[in-house]
Amino acid sequence: MMEIFLKGGLIGLAIAAPVGPIGLLCIRRTLRDGRLVGLATGLGAATADGFYGLVAATGLAVSGLLISHGDWMRIGGGLLILYLGIASFRRGLDVQPHDPAKAPAGHAPLKAYGTTFLLTLSNPSTILAFVGMISGLTVGAAAGKGAAYWLVFGVFSGSALWWLFLVSMTAMMRHFVSDGLMRMIDFLSGAILAVWGAWMAWQGSSALSLW
Repeated sequence: MMEIFLKGGLIGLAIAAPVGPIGLLCIRRTLRDGRLVGLATGLGAATADGFYGLVAATGLAVSGLLISHGDWMRIGGGLLILYLGIASFRRGLDVQPHDPAKAPAGHAPLKAYGTTFLLTLSNPSTILAFVGMISGLTVGAAAGKGAAYWLVFGVFSGSALWWLFLVSMTAMMRHFVSDGLMRMIDFLSGAILAVWGAWMAWQGSSALSLW
């Protein structure tokens, strides 16, 4: 079982490590709202990765169903990223010194966890990456009783380990970020997220011929 767990851990690490909109969001939230919110953001992504690992390991039919609705999921995820990007951009307009202890309720850890969970579920790259590993995951899941759960736990652990590393490294730099630099980060990350989200939504809608 340890071999299956380690295999799942490597898969989770490989899925989480590439820096995309979720990674950018995690870095920004850690800098802006602290380690706890950043960690909640990462754990939301890790939970979604674990969910896809479970789907891939135990249900090819469910995986096919997710793929068939992938364009709609892409549109929903793109619009949510677009919204978060605009919100980040607007926060960059706030000239008041930022106090992490007074972070608004919208950035509470639970909400950070929930939004990132939904974003990761709707991220096309996450869906496609796990689909590419379905056959290997299925073989591993059939290795013995409970193997599928060890595999999923490995995927979650590998993903969570990456987010813990990213949040820890970002938190170390947080004390060196001035208010002016934080506003610049808000501007840049907000612009990138907004463009990324709009592009995702446009891709999904184009695939469905909505325009």
